[in-house]
Amino acid sequence: MMTAEKQEILTKLRAQISAAQGFKPATHAQGDGFGLGKIEACFPNNVFPIGTIHEFLAENAEDAAASEGFIAGLLAKLMENGSSCLWISRNRKLFPPSLEAFGTDPQQIIFIDLYYTKEILWVTEEALKCEGLACVIAEISDIDFAQSRRLQLATEKSHVTGLLLRKEPKHSLSATACTARWQIRPQPTALINGIPGVGNPRWEVNLLKVKNGEGGKFYIEWAEDRFAPFKNPEYRAQPETISLPERGLTA
Repeated sequence: MMTAEKQEILTKLRAQISAAQGFKPATHAQGDGFGLGKIEACFPNNVFPIGTIHEFLAENAEDAAASEGFIAGLLAKLMENGSSCLWISRNRKLFPPSLEAFGTDPQQIIFIDLYYTKEILWVTEEALKCEGLACVIAEISDIDFAQSRRLQLATEKSHVTGLLLRKEPKHSLSATACTARWQIRPQPTALINGIPGVGNPRWEVNLLKVKNGEGGKFYIEWAEDRFAPFKNPEYRAQPETISLPERGLTA
């Protein structure tokens, strides 16, 4: 039977491990966190983990564009204190001014375009060691466990958040040392006042893996400069059942 003293030691060790992985208790200054609602409840202490590595799987161009929009919303929170971030890629399709629609100032982002994956990984690791950055985004296809572990160790020392946008990965289910694995898919937008056109960006957010947490599927949109949930489009109200009086077979 575990004594009260051993239980207290175990609790402190778990708290230290969680803190090293970016899971820190919520404070008053954090307010509503990243505004992700029920998604944040999937993480230890109900806090979106910063100072760690997240990976986003994008199997096609549509998923990649959706992931970039979702990431832009996260950057608005990560860089709210005026810090800068690096966006490292090979074939960048992102249009920087579009980030303003998600409350992110593109002038706070340094874009670096490289050709070889090994160059992207090296620059990403070195950037993650720079404590003055709020975040480092790297666009790559695949990454093995050893490479992801190097990036994770860098974040644990600097507390800089790393986001890996894996476009068209060949080995999407490969093991990595990342704290969370996401898959963002686009959803049809809702008509505004019944008028056809482009509405608020909407996503199906699949949290595939969380260290010491639980995954799940969520539906969220960007509305009024913040994340907000919307009703699952797969939900359909059941038709109302009308009871009819019984009738005999004979007159």
